[in-house]
Amino acid sequence: MRGVVTISPRVIHLPGIDEAALAGVARALAPRVRDGAVIHLAGPLGAGKTTFARALLRELGVGARIKSPTYTLIESYPVGDLTAHHLDLYRIAAADEVEWLGLRDLAAGKQLWLIEWPERALAAIPSADLIVELAHAATTRNLKLTALTPAASKWLDGIDVLPE
Repeated sequence: MRGVVTISPRVIHLPGIDEAALAGVARALAPRVRDGAVIHLAGPLGAGKTTFARALLRELGVGARIKSPTYTLIESYPVGDLTAHHLDLYRIAAADEVEWLGLRDLAAGKQLWLIEWPERALAAIPSADLIVELAHAATTRNLKLTALTPAASKWLDGIDVLPE
């Protein structure tokens, strides 16, 4: 059964989606962020943040094993002339702890930032173009995409991956 889907130029809500639909949204978004983006991934443990990031990175052409950055905090992948950085800040207690990751040194050239648990270090990470919020919903999950920049608003245009 489909939930009610609300779409506006800046926000998309997809309630009650399964893992395959979540990956489909990530794959649909991937070609739109090839020129660089900052995507904050928010939600509780096990909601699908890493699943979303992996699907997006795989669609961009990352052929290497896409490791969860839970323990390393950051994993980086070359994708053509773009470098994708996947961060997991769950273990960060304060924004100043992010300083030793050397994010400023990584910021040259076209970058894609996928940042899980961004609320743990908002003052030390790039500002989001797009926020991907996930929440548990019984055996499925609810997804909310919020565009914070004009570019991100355009990325959401035509995203047509609805739960079946």
